[in-house]
Amino acid sequence: MKKIIVIGGGPAGMMAAIAAADGGTGVILLEKNEKLGKKLFITGKGRCNVTNAAELETLFANVVSNPKFLFSAFYQFDNRAVMRFLESAGCKLKVERGERVFPVSDHSSDVIGALTRELQRRGVDVRLHTRAGGLLVRNGARETAAVISVGKGPSETRSDDPCVSDGISGTEGTAGISGTGAKICGVLLEDGRRLEGDAVILATGGCSYAATGSTGDGYGLAVRTGHRLMECFPSLVPLAAEERWCGDLMGLSLRNVTVRLLAKSRLLYEGFGEMLFTHFGVSGPLILSASSYYAQELRRRRKKGAKADAALGRRSGTVAGKESGTAGGKQPEAAAGRRPGAALPDCRLLIDLKPALSLEQLDRRILRDFEESKNKQFKNALNGLFPARLIPVMIALSGIDPEKRVNEITREERAAFAGLVKALPLTVAGTRDFDEAIITKGGVDVRDVNPSTMESRKLPGLYFAGEVLDLDALTGGFNLQIAWSTGYLAGESAAERVADA
Repeated sequence: MKKIIVIGGGPAGMMAAIAAADGGTGVILLEKNEKLGKKLFITGKGRCNVTNAAELETLFANVVSNPKFLFSAFYQFDNRAVMRFLESAGCKLKVERGERVFPVSDHSSDVIGALTRELQRRGVDVRLHTRAGGLLVRNGARETAAVISVGKGPSETRSDDPCVSDGISGTEGTAGISGTGAKICGVLLEDGRRLEGDAVILATGGCSYAATGSTGDGYGLAVRTGHRLMECFPSLVPLAAEERWCGDLMGLSLRNVTVRLLAKSRLLYEGFGEMLFTHFGVSGPLILSASSYYAQELRRRRKKGAKADAALGRRSGTVAGKESGTAGGKQPEAAAGRRPGAALPDCRLLIDLKPALSLEQLDRRILRDFEESKNKQFKNALNGLFPARLIPVMIALSGIDPEKRVNEITREERAAFAGLVKALPLTVAGTRDFDEAIITKGGVDVRDVNPSTMESRKLPGLYFAGEVLDLDALTGGFNLQIAWSTGYLAGESAAERVADA
């Protein structure tokens, strides 16, 4: 029987294995952890937001990186198909606010259990505690193993970790592994054993939550087989702020506020919802979404800078990225360890604490409150406007003497205070680390992958699915939908290719 090997037992890998088995092929699913779905288990705080029940147009609108690449995947296996699949597998679902879909039990283990049963029912050979050390590639009579150094990312001429927050790019040192006539022929395991296969699906995930096994191994395998890698950043991640008063508000949640993220004067993101102050800055649904556009802008600027460096190198007779022997010209020390993401200069968050009111309406509201408390001091007249813990911060930022009676506050002071309420400023110092990020922005360049099949354009028989690709979306079940859809299409396409061979 023809055989397909799937590397990675997360949502994309499990769905790929199921779809491949439905195509009538033998399937081996390799997972280096002690159980399947380890990251899936903690998704949605353990509840597992499996998808979003919105229309397909909304799904595409919530994909931040490369939405057009997903046309075939989403239309082949959309959110309704995911819901039908899980329901038929015994995992009952419910739809909550924002069209977010969860298991009725609110337990992610029920989703994993349903997937595990379907794998078993199809006879998929699941091998836990089994780590892929490389890909076997045949080029004519010659067989080559594209090997990664286990636990260290790609073992090419680079010394940088693919999961450092400063990102990684570059595809040097791949000559001879892929090319005309080359095709995948199996997997080299960490212990040196070789698994022959007619196709391989790489579904190893990204870099977020490394404790769950997402350590960027797939990036090394992709690079060593000639694929380009887009720079990787933490995404859907809390943001650090320079202002120390955030720590004073740690644990305070603000609901029904609007947040705007600006780089200099350019609006990167605007959203309405809930946010949370932390000891280092801000978090919560609004902030996580904002972080995706923050990382997008950071990547745009890095790319622009790299092009400028390359142009400068051509003019000066040098080649950017070659002198140091590292990808993208980064020095090894620039990528050592896991750090908070690099910061964008002049990047601010503006929090509108009263988005339902225009500036004029808010001024009238403040004036009315002051008139009702005209003999009170400023510090005692704000209880109707803000949570108690926020009041000292707003007073300090307003510049108004807290002991001043409200009937003595000038029109100009009141107008400035209203402006502060409508645009409470925070200076963004950067993102938090991959260990706090829900997803990875970046990964295998989708230009090297056929969107109709998820097959590599560089190496026939190699397929990609899930977070290993340069695909990411906002919160709300959209990232898991990417995993299900790309996994299904990769598995189905691989099975068809193997059957026709």
